[in-house]
Amino acid sequence: MPAPLFALVLSVFSLGTAESVIAGLLPQLSTDLDVSLSQAGLLVSGYAVAIVVGGPLVTLMTSRLPRKPLLIGLLALFVAGNVLAALAPGYGVLMTARVLSALSHCTLFALALIAAAEIAGPRKSGSAVARIIIGVNLATIVGVPLGLLLAQQWGWRATFWGVTVLSLTALLACALLVPATSAGAGGGVAAELSVLRDRRVRVALLLTVVGMGGGFTAFTFLTPLLERVSGFSGHQVTLLLFLFGLGSLAGGALGGKLADRALMGSLTALLAVLTVVLVAFAGVAPEPVAAVGALVVFSIVFFALNPGLGARILNSVSGRAPTLAVAMSIASVQTAIALGSWLGGRVLDLGHGLRSVFLAAAVLTLAGCSIAWCEWRADRRASRTPESTPLTGAATAPAAPHLRTAPGGVRRRPPENVRTQK
Repeated sequence: MPAPLFALVLSVFSLGTAESVIAGLLPQLSTDLDVSLSQAGLLVSGYAVAIVVGGPLVTLMTSRLPRKPLLIGLLALFVAGNVLAALAPGYGVLMTARVLSALSHCTLFALALIAAAEIAGPRKSGSAVARIIIGVNLATIVGVPLGLLLAQQWGWRATFWGVTVLSLTALLACALLVPATSAGAGGGVAAELSVLRDRRVRVALLLTVVGMGGGFTAFTFLTPLLERVSGFSGHQVTLLLFLFGLGSLAGGALGGKLADRALMGSLTALLAVLTVVLVAFAGVAPEPVAAVGALVVFSIVFFALNPGLGARILNSVSGRAPTLAVAMSIASVQTAIALGSWLGGRVLDLGHGLRSVFLAAAVLTLAGCSIAWCEWRADRRASRTPESTPLTGAATAPAAPHLRTAPGGVRRRPPENVRTQK
């Protein structure tokens, strides 16, 4: 991996670890801070709300700043938030620290994606996005377990100190290795907002919510299904979730390569396959061996969607102000997580079982597949239109006027006011 991309992946690894590790710290936080478990749980949802609501606002407010200084500044803000969390004397200060860290999350992630795509070039944008997203997957597989190990040995504050050291290392790596680029947004607030008027951008955001929402519906209730329907013990489920994480790494790498080859075609195919996998998972869940096979395929296909969805956003805003659109796509993933947990909970509240949750998830991914297929067809029609380019639809240069040969072999342009005789 090129050194600049490694620095960006390390930054995203820090973000993912800080975002996810808090869930495993809730019992300790509840006891140590003398709050209920539900109040401690607000530290998770508060972070997500700050990303969805505050992230795009921070992006707009910083839209005229050059990208590399902004990247460094947001990493510094993230470091400060984690230092405050490690020193927090009580629940209120800890919540403030979490919100402070979350405000840097969305724009920082967007800048990492944009910088990675610029370093890799337009033909490899899918692979570049995949490498950045691998940082998030590694946070789940490596960062969160290490953070919980620190908490078990030295308390929850040690976890935040660990994230602080990690993010500070990422800051130094980005300062030294990531190349400086031109102006960050390319036009400020007006330019950033104008991008959202593009139909392709709006549809890409909708596709992220719907397609990823189906996957997150199943993922949210994956552990109860494996325990109550497949019959695995808690220890076995832990091992299976580690296997799921390894599958997510393979899926991210696969999705990046597919996105480089055929972006919308691969997204359409992946969502179709994911729909079939979710239906099959619901059917074979009572059979432990078959359930493990379905789990592995689910993890690979689900996480293979991420690079293509990110590349679609980047390609849709190519040559224009991209930061807000990418930040909105990150907020769309958080919306998909919320949609998935709500939909699955609603299915259970209506009296249906855990297998029905996976069937409801399949309905949502099928809707995402339909959206992707329509966009794929629209792109193919646009690529066959002579007066439009495949990506932007911009008019091509007019054909050169007819030239006729004068005596002596010299070619000259006919007068515009003279009608050419047949």
